[in-house]
Amino acid sequence: MNDELTPRRIVEYLDQYIIGQQYAKKSVAVALRNRWRASKLSPEIAKEVSPKNILLIGPTGVGKTEIARRIASLTNAPFVKVEATKYTEVGYVGRDVESMVRDLAEESVRLVKKTEADRHKKDAEEAALKKIQEAMWPSKKTETRSPMDIIFGEKKAEPAIDQGEKERRKDLLERIRSGELDDRMIEIEVEDKSGTSGDSDNEQANQISMMLSNMMPKKTRKKRVTVRQAKSILAEEAAEEMVDMGVVKEKAIRLAEERGIIFIDEIDKIAGRNNTSGADVSREGVQRDILPIVEGATVKTKYGQMKTDHILFIAAGAFHVSKPSDLIPELQGRFPVRVELSSLTKEDLRKILTEPRQALIRQYESLLETEGVTITFTESSLDAIAEIATHVNEETEDIGARRLYTILERVLEDISFEAPDLEDKNVTIDGDYIREKMGRITQDIDVSNYIL
Repeated sequence: MNDELTPRRIVEYLDQYIIGQQYAKKSVAVALRNRWRASKLSPEIAKEVSPKNILLIGPTGVGKTEIARRIASLTNAPFVKVEATKYTEVGYVGRDVESMVRDLAEESVRLVKKTEADRHKKDAEEAALKKIQEAMWPSKKTETRSPMDIIFGEKKAEPAIDQGEKERRKDLLERIRSGELDDRMIEIEVEDKSGTSGDSDNEQANQISMMLSNMMPKKTRKKRVTVRQAKSILAEEAAEEMVDMGVVKEKAIRLAEERGIIFIDEIDKIAGRNNTSGADVSREGVQRDILPIVEGATVKTKYGQMKTDHILFIAAGAFHVSKPSDLIPELQGRFPVRVELSSLTKEDLRKILTEPRQALIRQYESLLETEGVTITFTESSLDAIAEIATHVNEETEDIGARRLYTILERVLEDISFEAPDLEDKNVTIDGDYIREKMGRITQDIDVSNYIL
């Protein structure tokens, strides 16, 4: 995170993708800035300053996950999203809570590996060109020396280099580099990564698997591709070979420890209520297993030991049935920043259709443009969509902005089906068209429950 990412700028960035929820954006922005402030402290003080973990409370589809995902991309930090319901108490069948930290280590390694590979990009691209040249015009192999020649010191005569051939090979390399041969099909050898293991939750099994895979020679397979595709595939392989994995592991662990973000969704589903038994006992067990991870523990990953003391945890839940106070007190205390997100209004839903960078209307316009269809939504159509979404959210389950997807899919179903065969490629959608398509469904709430 750089000095320029002030809380105000973080909020401005989030405003480009998420409508409303200003209080939540401010809380997250302050938490991020505090991380930067902590990095500027002396080591003695910095180790005492832990991140202020955040608990986001609000119905589904209002932007909880999107806020967490966008701040991770803004800071280029390792980020993983997990569901609390996927974990089971130690001793039961299921994922153990430490696997969320191992997932973060994997993501951190991926980020660092990509950064390191980018440093070798030019060399990797050149190596790829030479491999393609070799595939298209194999060079003459030097004759293998026999054991007797080696004993008596006799040398095999090197094959004479034809100057004309050398020039022609050089010319071929230039033609490959210029892109002149990009559409030609060739056969290349690539590393066969199928059947690779090491993704188990059992750390001992991962270590053994990695050790065995390092001892065995790499498997390769032949693949028929265009020269253009070969450049990309072989450059990626060459860059991976040039990367020092020892450096990657060291940097990745440090990056995850200092800047990692773990987003725990559906935490309300493991909030047990008092004087209960059965499944609630297991839920409380999961909370107790999560507690040391959030408080600060050392977790063994296949890339080394990783401390969780300075990882930022963001938990989220709708808390329709349970409430935050149903979480065990120790876990409540580890999420000092509580942010309540409000349900989306009709105005919010209308803005979501057109204002964010990834606006839904823009997505559907782009999709249909691939068929040559230009689709135009009038102001009245946007009002109608927002009005219907608000009505259905109020009458049935409130699923926030996700309701817009179901409505748009329903409205554009016929146009999407007929798009390749349409004679008139300019389509205008107005409010009357929306109401005609959605009329019966929105009037009959029982039908809405099934279709929307």
